[in-house]
Amino acid sequence: MKKILLLVLSVTLVATLAFAQEKINVVVIGAHPDDADGDAGGTAIKFSEMGHNVLFVSLTNGDAGHHEKGGGALAKIRRQEAQEAGKRFGVEYIVLDNHDGELMPTLENRKDVIRLIRQWNADVVISHRPNDYHPDHRNTSILVQDAAYMVIVPNVASDVSPLRKNPVFLYAQDRFQKPYPFEPDITVDITDVYDQKIYGMAAHESQFFEWLPWTSGRLDEVPETEEARLKWLAGLRKPRITKGMRESLVKWYGEEKAGDVKVVEAFEICEYGRRPSNEEIRKLFPMLGE
Repeated sequence: MKKILLLVLSVTLVATLAFAQEKINVVVIGAHPDDADGDAGGTAIKFSEMGHNVLFVSLTNGDAGHHEKGGGALAKIRRQEAQEAGKRFGVEYIVLDNHDGELMPTLENRKDVIRLIRQWNADVVISHRPNDYHPDHRNTSILVQDAAYMVIVPNVASDVSPLRKNPVFLYAQDRFQKPYPFEPDITVDITDVYDQKIYGMAAHESQFFEWLPWTSGRLDEVPETEEARLKWLAGLRKPRITKGMRESLVKWYGEEKAGDVKVVEAFEICEYGRRPSNEEIRKLFPMLGE
């Protein structure tokens, strides 16, 4: 399985990088098939539209995330949903075969993350913060943090060549306050692609229209038609722009443009990866403009 995965990634990477060596390579690593979509889907669309390369990764197969289905049958559904979402976002989407709810920060899993980041020749890596309600999210964050720096060490996971320089590692936005709240170092305006982001997320039907409404007691609220479902999901998932995010928008877009922004995705720089200058951030996130 791992050899096949590495082969697929190698072929994709070689073909992509041969076409355009100057492309920015972004990896968004979530715990479950749908996490990357919600955390960075709008930003991924922006990168993709500009011709850059984005890989979404789910470290588990999602086989526990439903109230009526489970096991291999659910994992198959969720993998199919992820592939459809990838088409809608314009990204590659990989789902690893670890059990949902059982992900651990093992050495073997760390090596898998290191290999994935190297294979994609990542410039930017985005994942969860380590303080989170879900153990899979926390352990995904630990795995990604532990891969930071190690991706440039030749004698670690030596079957895949090390990166020449450490990527910029980023945390995706969350609402948790302890031990410290999220800090929006980079805030991306996704107002014009928010509807497309919601359309991409809606490919995960088993999650956004079945499982998650069931867990929140809202299953009876889910509309019947696709148009109504998209509108309903957009209303539920639209994030609040905090004071810190608004200040970050002003920093990156200027006060006039920042005032028109309605929907954002924000990211916090992880200290374990490369510490980019403002100039480098603008190069890595060209949608921010000059």
